[in-house]
Order: sequence, then structure tokens, then C-alpha cells
Amino acid sequence: MRVTNHERDSVLGERVEVAETWWSRLRGLLGRPALERSEGLLIRPCRAVHMLGMRYPIDVAFLDRGGRVLETYAGLAPSQFSRYHRQAAAALELPAGTLAATGTLVGHRLEFISLDAGQTP
Repeated sequence: MRVTNHERDSVLGERVEVAETWWSRLRGLLGRPALERSEGLLIRPCRAVHMLGMRYPIDVAFLDRGGRVLETYAGLAPSQFSRYHRQAAAALELPAGTLAATGTLVGHRLEFISLDAGQTP
């Protein structure tokens, strides 16, 4: 799917996978190569992430049900943890530096467009 920042009119990712099953959410990015520019992983539901076993830093944005950014973590490093975000419905994991490059901040609304159907999932 494609993810854009509505307020900044910027693209966070063109190839963002969705992890919605128990197994895909548990695995996340573990054992995968570093994300390339414009790749990402949307984990839902998700209220916290850990970086145990990861080999590279990532940016993480926690989102409410409407796609509004509740909290961001820039360059979350291997072995670190995010805080628990009770109001979060999802976590968007992106290559480190993506949040700064797109100007994505807390309060911004992200839009998700399915590349298969051309509609919001």
C-alpha cells in the first residue's frame, strides 16, 4: 500500500506491507533485510514495539484508528523498546530518517491507499 502524510503532502512509503495476523505481527521485521527507501510495515493492532533481535534502526509512528500520528520514534535502535501507547491502533515502521525527511509529526494524519484496489484499506 501507499502511505502519505496528508498535512505535508509527502509520501512515506510506496511499498508498505500490512501485518495483521498473529504470526506476521509477532515476526514484524525480524530476520528481514533493512528496509529500502519507500518500504515499510504497518502492524495492526499494535500499541508497542521492541527491537530485540533487530540489526538496524527504524522510524516508528504510532497511529490512532483514523490514521492520526500519536507518537513518533526516530531511529529506534536495536535492543530498544517503545513505550506502550494505549490509544494506538497501529504502528508504521519505516526506514530510519523517513519521518524527518517527510516532516511527519505528532498530530499529522496519514492516508493509506491500497495499490491493488486503489481504495483505502
